[in-house]
Amino acid sequence: MVVQLGLVALGLAGISLWIGQQAYGWMPVAASIEALLVDDLFSFLTTLGAFIFLGVVGTLLYSVVFQRAGKYDDGDGPAIEGNLTLEVVWTLIPLCLVLWIAVYSYRVYDQMAILGPMEHGHGAMGEAIAASLQSELDPPETIEVHARQWAWEFYYPQEQVASSELHLPNNRRINLVLTSADVLHGLYIPAFRLKQDIIPGRSIDFQFTPIREGTYRLRDSQYSGTYFAAMQTNVVVESAST
Repeated sequence: MVVQLGLVALGLAGISLWIGQQAYGWMPVAASIEALLVDDLFSFLTTLGAFIFLGVVGTLLYSVVFQRAGKYDDGDGPAIEGNLTLEVVWTLIPLCLVLWIAVYSYRVYDQMAILGPMEHGHGAMGEAIAASLQSELDPPETIEVHARQWAWEFYYPQEQVASSELHLPNNRRINLVLTSADVLHGLYIPAFRLKQDIIPGRSIDFQFTPIREGTYRLRDSQYSGTYFAAMQTNVVVESAST
């Protein structure tokens, strides 16, 4: 029986790993270092979820097909006393899984340098977290992002120009300085797997690294008024030499 359960578990693990690999194709194209981290986490969670789902459904189907009571059997099931070993096992396994997910998720969160509610601003903590992904020798390129009802405005201090589209150099660390002129907005770029709230009256540093040339979409993820759904623009990732 133990050998059979082991073979079944190996089979479910193989199927779950395959499903986890398919999960990469369910997301938009990964266009930033942060997107690669998020996709790995998503694949891991999908693999784990698939294994649990298949195990639970498989056990139910086995019970329904092979362990069902007889047609005219209205009696109670056998009286089974509590099993301490079983109770410890089914308590420890979920606990270990939750801790595993929590540690993995926190590491991704830390590497992505997404600022939490208590870390907004130009503080040393935010800069230290952002430096964890700083792989280039050059300092990050700073771009000012001004959100207002209902448009995005981008200002490039080095070139002293402004635009309604966000233009980024490929394979270069970017530091966005986010400000809002009126209400709460949310900078959301699905291809980068990035989302950051923009709070009125605060200046928020937000760093990431694009790694794929192309044109992507930036949306306002927060309801900021009547026309917030139209508050969209292009993010153009270009070669740093252009």
